[in-house]
Amino acid sequence: MVRAVQDQVDAEVGADAATEEASAGSALFDGYLEPDRPHAGAYDEMFAPDGTVRTPYRALHDAIAPTAVADLTVRSEALDRAYVDQGITFSLSGQERPFPLDIVPRVISSGEWGRLQKGIVQRVKALEAFLADVYGDAEIIRDGVLPRRLITSCEHFHREAAGLVPPNGVRIHVAGIDLVRDEQGTFRVLEDNLRNPSGVSYVMENRRTMARVFPDLFTRQRVRAVGDYSTHLLRALRSAASVNEADPNVVVLTPGVYNSAYFEHSLLARQMGVELVEGRDLFCRDNMVYMRTTEGEQQVDVIYRRIDDEFLDPLQFNPRSVLGIAGVINAARAGNVVIANAVGNGVGDDKLVYTYVPKMIDYYLGEKPLLPNVDTFRCWLDDEKSHVLEHLDELVLKPVEGSGGYGILFGPNATAKQLASARKDIRDDPRGWIAQPVVQLSTVPTKVDDRLVPRHVDLRPFAVNDGESVFVLPGGLTRVALPKGSLVVNSSQGGGSKDTWVLAPNRAPDVERELGEKGLALAAPAGSPAAEHGPELTMSQQQQQQQQQQQQQQAGDA
Repeated sequence: MVRAVQDQVDAEVGADAATEEASAGSALFDGYLEPDRPHAGAYDEMFAPDGTVRTPYRALHDAIAPTAVADLTVRSEALDRAYVDQGITFSLSGQERPFPLDIVPRVISSGEWGRLQKGIVQRVKALEAFLADVYGDAEIIRDGVLPRRLITSCEHFHREAAGLVPPNGVRIHVAGIDLVRDEQGTFRVLEDNLRNPSGVSYVMENRRTMARVFPDLFTRQRVRAVGDYSTHLLRALRSAASVNEADPNVVVLTPGVYNSAYFEHSLLARQMGVELVEGRDLFCRDNMVYMRTTEGEQQVDVIYRRIDDEFLDPLQFNPRSVLGIAGVINAARAGNVVIANAVGNGVGDDKLVYTYVPKMIDYYLGEKPLLPNVDTFRCWLDDEKSHVLEHLDELVLKPVEGSGGYGILFGPNATAKQLASARKDIRDDPRGWIAQPVVQLSTVPTKVDDRLVPRHVDLRPFAVNDGESVFVLPGGLTRVALPKGSLVVNSSQGGGSKDTWVLAPNRAPDVERELGEKGLALAAPAGSPAAEHGPELTMSQQQQQQQQQQQQQQAGDA
C-alpha cells in the first residue's frame, strides 16, 4: 500500500514537474515574513524575526525549500485523496468533509517537548486530585482555596458522582490539554479537556498518511513514533478494572455512526482489539453490565465511553436517552464496572474552574505550575467584570460552557451592536463568561495555493493515566486556522491539522522513525455485539440520530 501510493505520487510529479526548473521551489517562501501580514507580531516557529531558520526546522526547511511547486501540489492532493479513501471526515455545516491535512509538519525539539511533558503530567495529577477531592471530602473548599459556589454553580458538577470511587482511583484516563504559544514563544494552557477529548485518531492517521505521501522527509529527521497510543490506552483501561478481574473485558461505547468522531471510536476499538458497542448492545442486571454477543451474554468490566454524561444513564440523567445504558451508574457505584473517563469530570475542565488550576497545583502538589495559563478575566468577580466591560473591544470573550469555537467574540473585530449585546449578556450571567487578551497564536508555514504562508496553530497533546504513571503521546494534534488572519483553529470553523513531529534526542541509540504502521490492530476477541436482535432492541433511527447530533453539538470540537 505504501509503495503503491508513493509510485502514484512519483508518477504524477514526473508528469507535471519534470520540466520545472530546480530553483522554482525557492518561490514557496516568497514574502513569508512580509511586514504587513496579519498578526505580524506572532511567534513564527520556523523562522526567527531576522529570517534565519530555527534549529528544529533546519532539516525540514532544507528538504522543502528546493521542492517544485507542482511537486508540493501533487503531494498535497494525494494527502486529501488518502483521507477521502479512508473515510476520515468531520462534520461541517451538516456535511461530511475530509479533514484538511497540511503538508508541512510542525516540529518540536526534544528539549522543549521534555518541558511540555513535565507540565502536562503535573497538570493531570493536580486535576486528578481535585476531582477526587471535590467528589469526596471537598477539603479544597473547606480550606478556603476555592469558593463553594464555583463548584456548585458548574453545569457539569454531577452530584450523582459523589462518593463514586474508581478501583484504582483514576478518573482522568485520557486528557487533552490545549496549548498555545504566545508572542514571546512561551507555551500556555488554553483549556483542559477531561471528559471525552477527541482528535487522537487524526494524530495517528496524519503520521501514517504523511509517511506514505512524503516518506523522504522522514529520512532527514529523527521523529518519535505515535503509533503505540492504543497500547498505552488499553493498558490504562485494563488497569482501571476491579482488582479481582484477571482478564477484564473492555469495550468502547459509541453514540453511533452519526457521531462526527465515529471514525476515531472504531479506530481505537480496532487497534485495541476490543468490541465497539452502542448502548443497545449493553444492559444492566443486578448491578452488573452485560454485552449481547452472538455467543451469548458477556460481562463487561470497563467501558471507555465516548458519550456525554447527560446521555450515559437514563435513570440518572436524561430519561429520554437511547444512547446510554440504564443502570450503569449504579453498577459503577457497586464496583462492578468502571466508566472511563469518569462521570462528572466536566467540573474539572470548566473554563472558569480552569483559572484556578494554578492554585490546585500549589494546594495538592506543593509545586509551582510548569505551564502557565493564558491570562484570564473572570466576569463573576466584580472588579474583573468591570475591567472586561470597559475594555471589551480589546479582549476575546468566551462562554464558559462553549466549545468548538462557537460563541466566541473577538472584541477588536466586533461591531458596536455586538459589543453592546455581549455587555448585556455579561451583566445578566457573569458566571457564564470569561475574557482573555488576544493571544497572537504562533504560526507555522502552511500551503495555500502555490505558496507557503504563515497560519496560526495550537496544540492538543494527549495524556493517558494508568494509575501508576501518566504517558504523554509525543506530539499531539496540531490544529491550524486556514483562513487568512483567523485565530480560530477548530475544524467546525474551517480549520485543519498538521502532523506534529517531536524530535528524538540525539543520544537515543535506537531512533524511532515513523515510516510504517506501528501499534496496529490486535486480533479481535471472539464474539461480537449482536445487531438488533429481538423486539426489545428495536428503536427509532431518527430519534437515535437526533440524540447523537445533540450530543455532538454539546461535545468539544476536535
